[in-house]
Amino acid sequence: MWTTGRNRRSAATTAERRGIGRFRGYTPEQVFCAGSDDADLWIADVRRREGERGLGRIMKRFFDTDAVESQAPSAPRSDRDTVRLSSDGTTARIAIYDSLSAAPRVEDLTADSLADAIEQLASRTYAIARERGGSIPYTTIREVSENLIHAGFNEVVVTILDNGATLRFADQGPGIPDKEKVFQPGFSTATSNMKTIIRGVGSGLPIVRETLTFSGATIEIDDNLGRGTVVTLRSAPEGAAAAPETSGAPVPRLTDRQKQTLSIILELGSVGPSVLSRELDVGVATAYRDLAFLEEAGLIAADATGKRTLTTYGVTCLERVFA
Repeated sequence: MWTTGRNRRSAATTAERRGIGRFRGYTPEQVFCAGSDDADLWIADVRRREGERGLGRIMKRFFDTDAVESQAPSAPRSDRDTVRLSSDGTTARIAIYDSLSAAPRVEDLTADSLADAIEQLASRTYAIARERGGSIPYTTIREVSENLIHAGFNEVVVTILDNGATLRFADQGPGIPDKEKVFQPGFSTATSNMKTIIRGVGSGLPIVRETLTFSGATIEIDDNLGRGTVVTLRSAPEGAAAAPETSGAPVPRLTDRQKQTLSIILELGSVGPSVLSRELDVGVATAYRDLAFLEEAGLIAADATGKRTLTTYGVTCLERVFA
């Protein structure tokens, strides 16, 4: 027992026992080595000087020091550095179905942080779906992947069906009680730590539905079996007519600020010159010119209130720009 205890103690505990040894006139080796007769001398000396209660107090201090040291938790990690691992040690699993009559191919993803988990899941899901002919935009897949942070990335499974046309994201998190409000901007359960990774302003799923609606695609939210949520993205049915402006049309040359403008419109849903000027930290006149250029190019259009929203062509171009 003494040898085992001695071998598994750290430097801090060693310092503690050295203090005891020096105070009694014995070296740590004499005091703590198993089988050493000096250990009995040390115990006898402490008992003589301190009595039974004193011996018990010193021994308790020795073992309590070890217990605290061996059991003390490490510094707590923030949400942004914590990934909820699945029972098999993976962060997320992707199942790729060639057909429903055969078992899927499975890929496991591992990550060290939530930010890394989101990036890996979105990138790999997009790549596989595109390889198989899917057309769901990366920005949409990314938004749904980010939304998994609310489930702590608990037992995440992404299923790819219909040659990439259907993507199903399942988790075993707390679930979504109100499945209608999640599509309304401003409703969010994001914590301060989550907001270091995602926007956390309740814009993710509203953006996803709006983007998919432009292309005739759909999003559905259901309860998972037992607990958690299942989000299903479906591309427009095969053979659906594409908008005329997207049929092979090239992406116009855009400045970095104009690309930022498209991203902001995608994030906020619709903007006017004053909002855009604040977001970009430019003058209202400059923001108006950028909006006018993008509108003339067919990338955005004015809604009933005069604010600009992305057109189907704009969504397509934005996807190509950031692909």
